[in-house]
Amino acid sequence: IALAGRLFYLQVAAAPKYKTAALEIQSRNIVTPAIRGMILDSSGKPLAVNQVGLVITVDRSKIDGLEDKGESVLRKLAKTLKVDYPSLYGKTRLCGEKVPPELTGKARCWNGSRYQPIPVTLTATEDTALQIAEHSEVYFGVEANPQGFRYYPAPDGSNSAHVLGYVGPVSENDLLKERDRPLFVNEVLGKAGLEYQYDNLLRGTPGVKTIVVDRREAITNVLNETAPISGDHLVTSIDAKLQAVVEEQLQAAIARARGGSVDKKGARKADSGAAVVMDVKTGRILAMASYPTYDPNIWENGISQQQATDLYSDAKSVPALSRALQGTFAPASTFKVVSVVAADRAGYDLKGMYDCPAQFKVGNRIFKNYESKGVGLINLQTGIAVSCDTIWYKIAFDEWLKDGGLKPKKDAKNYFYKAAKDFRIGEKTGIDLPSESSGRLADREWRAAWYERNKNYFCNYEKRATKAQLTPYLIAIAKENCIDGDKVRAGDAVNFSIGQGDTVMTPLKLTQMYAAIANGGTIWQMMVAKAVVKTDGTVVKSFTPQRLGTVKTSPAILSFLRGSLREVVVSGTGAGVFAGFPIEISGKTGTGQVFGRNPNGSLKDDTSWFASYAPSKNPRYAVVMMVGQGGFGASTSGVGVRQIYSTLFGVS
Repeated sequence: IALAGRLFYLQVAAAPKYKTAALEIQSRNIVTPAIRGMILDSSGKPLAVNQVGLVITVDRSKIDGLEDKGESVLRKLAKTLKVDYPSLYGKTRLCGEKVPPELTGKARCWNGSRYQPIPVTLTATEDTALQIAEHSEVYFGVEANPQGFRYYPAPDGSNSAHVLGYVGPVSENDLLKERDRPLFVNEVLGKAGLEYQYDNLLRGTPGVKTIVVDRREAITNVLNETAPISGDHLVTSIDAKLQAVVEEQLQAAIARARGGSVDKKGARKADSGAAVVMDVKTGRILAMASYPTYDPNIWENGISQQQATDLYSDAKSVPALSRALQGTFAPASTFKVVSVVAADRAGYDLKGMYDCPAQFKVGNRIFKNYESKGVGLINLQTGIAVSCDTIWYKIAFDEWLKDGGLKPKKDAKNYFYKAAKDFRIGEKTGIDLPSESSGRLADREWRAAWYERNKNYFCNYEKRATKAQLTPYLIAIAKENCIDGDKVRAGDAVNFSIGQGDTVMTPLKLTQMYAAIANGGTIWQMMVAKAVVKTDGTVVKSFTPQRLGTVKTSPAILSFLRGSLREVVVSGTGAGVFAGFPIEISGKTGTGQVFGRNPNGSLKDDTSWFASYAPSKNPRYAVVMMVGQGGFGASTSGVGVRQIYSTLFGVS
């Protein structure tokens, strides 16, 4: 009775379960990847497309099982493809996999899984493909098939690498993540930029044919078959022609800073930079450039170990890092727009006269005007135009004292910090790109948290610091931080007022701030995507930037700011750069002092900023350029901004 009951259970009650299990053992999925959707600029020019080529692949899961680990197959394939064996061998190695020393210099790695066919060339000839197909016994584990691959055509000469990102094969980690649908090993995923942000929309759905095979792998039945569904296209607000100009002008600014004067005096290191163009009325990004950059096609063509190292090398200034999105820098004098709002709230007369001496003493320390020049008695608008620092030193110091100094009152007003918060400094812009940095607002709360994280280091500095860091100055700083590093000191307060010290922001954030001044106080979420469309033009989804908030100040103060920023270009630090320009521009220069040394031991140069919007009376665009270690704001970045406006308005 027991045996009969068990047989009934196995053959009848549990039959579907075991039938499914048996089919799973016998079934195979043949996956046809979907065509990935294109990424287009605002006028429909393709920024990312798919190209079809004859692709030669090597299956590591097969050749690794050979006695010689596939060396003979790869050597024959190298001769057929007319490439050297070390290069071909390297392309079949996983990124991070150990490579024999004699092959290290030429090795190019595969950033996918060893269990999927690895492409070794995307542009094989028909003769080569036929030769491989007809001699499968010689080229064991090698196949030749027409396949699509991602290509970035750079319309109008635009690079856009940090905006577009790149795609890559499915990795083993990707397979472990929870997703709306399961991944297949021969799919490609967005790994950075827009490719990553909108991957689910661009990727499409692969076609899957499920077959049943016998023990000889012969097909006995087709269980299911679905056709691939192409991904949708992403239309962006990027203008390819403008993007190319912005990239060109950013590189020109870098070269200008490095060149210095005719006799090379004043030459700067200029190791990085960024430039952003934004529509002030909508928050849409029209162009965004970062320096240094890279060719996004290297990922599809096979990236070498040297290229992979260079992308993240400090010596090469980390080309993989988007300075516009991820780089954080002290905003220098461009920050004074925040200080104007703070001064108004503190009761200072914006139309009054203020002394601008060459220096201002705080305790036993002298804080100087840039280039140590005094201007005398001037109004605040002129103070912004000529970028006087000492006016702000005195105002910030006085307010610090009123708030209680090192022992802040419970009802401390903190006008400067609150004004900065109203501009959303220390928060992300909300741009639809991954890995955005939030920057840092170094207020009292941040200072206390920073101290908790670092006090043990400072209080044991001489034991923990490197030999090179054991200078008398750094030791003294460490002792000071050990004692009262949790407090906002007078020097911190005055530095904060001119955009120096611990407060840092991205070029994107500064662009968002100046756009808010231009448009009447609205802080827009920044956005690159405009719409998702099907191949027939049907709009699947539209994207609209959101209002994140408003600058809490009166129209009169915004009007004062706009007048001051116009005066910068008319008679102040930006006047020489924009002399004779037919469109009214408003902006602010910034020259940020940087503490520390370069890898070669030299002192770091100043950060060059120019933040602006135009036209002054009916603003449409905000343009910001930053050059790390680039020197003066006007002569390095301001010149580049002028050329960008020339393109925007079609003038010279």
